[in-house]
Formats: sequence, C-alpha cells, structure tokens
Amino acid sequence: MGSASRHRVWVTFLVTPPLAVMAAFVVYPILSAFSYAFFSWHGLSREAFVGLGNFVDLFTKPHYAQPIMRAFGHNLIVLAALLVVQNGGGFLLAWFLYREPFGFRFHRVAVFLPVILSSVIVAFLWKLLLHPNFGAVNGALNAAGLGNLALPWLGDSRTALAALIFANAWHWIGFPTLVFLAGMQRIPREVLESAELDGASQIQVLRRIVWPLAAPSATVTFTLLFIGAFNWFELPYLMTGLEGSPFGSTDVLGLVFYRLAFGNQSASVQDFGHGSALATLLFLFMAAVATAATIRLRRREIAL
Repeated sequence: MGSASRHRVWVTFLVTPPLAVMAAFVVYPILSAFSYAFFSWHGLSREAFVGLGNFVDLFTKPHYAQPIMRAFGHNLIVLAALLVVQNGGGFLLAWFLYREPFGFRFHRVAVFLPVILSSVIVAFLWKLLLHPNFGAVNGALNAAGLGNLALPWLGDSRTALAALIFANAWHWIGFPTLVFLAGMQRIPREVLESAELDGASQIQVLRRIVWPLAAPSATVTFTLLFIGAFNWFELPYLMTGLEGSPFGSTDVLGLVFYRLAFGNQSASVQDFGHGSALATLLFLFMAAVATAATIRLRRREIAL
C-alpha cells in the first residue's frame, strides 16, 4: 500500500467516528423533527399523514397564530434591544479595554466572568436582585430617595421583558466585548496614532477607522446574536415561567414551541405535530436570515 493510500485510510479512520456521532445525535434528530411536522399526533402516538396541515394551522387557527405572532414580536424586540445594549455596549467596552486603562487585565477577566456562569445561576441571581420586597435594585432606589421608581420588575408587564433583556445583556456582554477586542488588536497602532496626530477626535477614530476595520467582528457578533435572540428560552423560562408571565409579556417562540410540543402546567396536552411544525419554521427562518445577513455583511466588509 502506497503512502497516499495509507494517508486516505488514516484520514477515513479519524473522520468516520465523529461523522457517525454527528449523524446519530444531530442530523437524525433534526430530520426526525422535520418528519413529525407532517403527521397528526395523539400524545406519543403518531397517526395520520396531514401534509402541510400543521403548518397551515399555525397561521390560520387563532389559538395557534395569536401567541406565535405575539412571541415573534417579542423576539424582534429582544433582537433590537440586545443589538444596542449587548453588542453596542460590548463594542464600547472593547474600545475601553483596547486603550489599556489601569488594571485592564483585571477588567478583561471581570467583563467575561458572567459568560461562564450557567443560565440557572444568572436567573436565580437576577430574580433575587429584582425582587420587589428585598431585592437590591429596589433597595438602592429607596435608599437614594427614588422609591417611586421601585417596581415589581418581573411582575409588571411593562417592565418584565426589559428586565429579562438587561439580565441577558449582563450575562453575555463579555462575549462581544472580547470578539471586538480581538478585532481591534489586529489594527496597526500606527494607523490610530496617525489619525490622532492629524487631529481626529476619539469619536472620529471610532467611526472612520476602528469600526470599518472591526467589521468582521461585527458580522460574527450580529449573526450569533440573531440566532440567540430567536433561540431564546432558558432565561425567560427560568425567570418568568413557561407561560411567559405576566400576561404573556415575556412570551417568546421558544416557550411557545415547548408548550405546544410538551404541554404546560395548566394543560399537559402534547402536540408533537404542531410543535415540530413551529420548530421547523423557526429553524428555516433562522437559517435563511443568518445566511443572508452573513453574506450581506461580508460584502459590506469588502466595501468598507
């Protein structure tokens, strides 16, 4: 056997096991979920083939369409808010760290520390901080003489979604910060020093030099943020419950899917058909938009 043949055998030997695991535990479950969407279900029992009937029901029957559209609107709000707070804040934090202030190594660790915490810990922590009676947030407001601003943050439909968004941004802001910081560190310092010598302000340097050269980092962070915003489940579930309380003000598509497929506290009826149909639509929507956005942003990087 020649060296080329031995090389091919060795590569096949190394690649086959992970591909088999991927096919068994990723590809097969996804294809199975797709197939479930084309059948009607009675509990765990698959029944008649209904074609696209489950997909049509999601948009034509009010008890499916109304919560889905409401949740979709909440996901859009989450995406827009996190784009500003999480990614925008991460970009500014990255610029702050890039300037290497006093103790910048400590600040890098401190910014990223919440990212390594589990969602359960983050949810428990922020439920304590936002507690209406003994939470630190309302306690600080009362101590500052702003007791009229103290609210039941997770119990008020006007503030519950914003509180979840803030908690999520605190949890994940370290990731875009480090991604942007890595992009900024590739910029030659001579370029920035030349701009400053020419009299450019910090804002002009950020807008005209740093932002265009950090565009690849923006592409990565936006794509991952989009996927995360429409795949949002753990934090709303842990902090406000499966129903998206209060009064559905924190309901998102992940919660709607779970209630459809596996039931909830008030009605434990399982509907794998409509749940799988919703999951399929959500997967296709996320894949299409993420792909289109990535292509568009890559072209923008070249233009910049």
